[in-house]
Amino acid sequence: MQIVIGTRGSKLAVAQAEYVKNCLKEKYPEDSFSLKLIKTKGDLVQDRSLSVIGGKGVFVREIERQLLEGEIQLAVHSMKDMPGEIPKGLVFAKAWGREDPRDVLVLREAHALEELRRGAKIATGSRRRGIQLKMLRPDLEIVDIRGNVETRLAKMKEQQLDGIVLAAAGLNRLGKSDLVTQYLTPEQMVPAPAQGILGIELRGDRKELLRKVNALSDENTDKILRAERCFVREMGGDCSLPIGAYASLLPEGGISLLAAFGREDSESLLRVQTVGKEPEEAAELAVQRMKEHCARAAAVE
Repeated sequence: MQIVIGTRGSKLAVAQAEYVKNCLKEKYPEDSFSLKLIKTKGDLVQDRSLSVIGGKGVFVREIERQLLEGEIQLAVHSMKDMPGEIPKGLVFAKAWGREDPRDVLVLREAHALEELRRGAKIATGSRRRGIQLKMLRPDLEIVDIRGNVETRLAKMKEQQLDGIVLAAAGLNRLGKSDLVTQYLTPEQMVPAPAQGILGIELRGDRKELLRKVNALSDENTDKILRAERCFVREMGGDCSLPIGAYASLLPEGGISLLAAFGREDSESLLRVQTVGKEPEEAAELAVQRMKEHCARAAAVE
């Protein structure tokens, strides 16, 4: 079997795709695996925010087109970049093991969030991160930034910014975890849904390939992914809405879900925490409570 794996061309995207290729190659030495780098709208348009140019889908539409047309057989994404719904005819393999899901601060001079000077400039391209930073430190100035990890790090130095927020998973996969100044707990900053999880996508009719990819999956991570993605789908958080979700398995069984959500004009995020026997139960309960909170907040206004 000859398998072409599609990926974006950033160092992180390639590192993730290489990881998947090498795992599959080791498991199935009789098959042939290669990478194909694909440019997406999200890569080509760097001077406008994601909400303006089309939301999360701008990173994946061209890759998904090539999947559907058979130009590639697998695609590797950061699952946090994936919309809640994918095109008809495509499916995700079950989730493999999760990298560190936390967000981190990379600071130029300070050693912790608490040590930042008043009015410090912190960069992020994520409204979820920006709002939660302001909830922790209302005095901070949030600077919008786009680009891959290397571009963001370079901009921090060039623009003399005080720091940036990045995903621990990305830095770990690039071998740059030494750059982390401070890890933010999920309670301080609820991560993006599925942060740290790879999305391995393929056509639904490739049953044998799906079986092979799923043989490397992790059941616990897949449960966590189901809870976080279910919350996103039910809340309709595909585009510009700031949304976070962090699920964890409980020692006694069941699953806990910490969720955060805000409207387009939000200056703060509403949070709920739920427990369910199954991932979907925890997610649906979180959606119910979140919608009740949103209704009460709207009534007050």
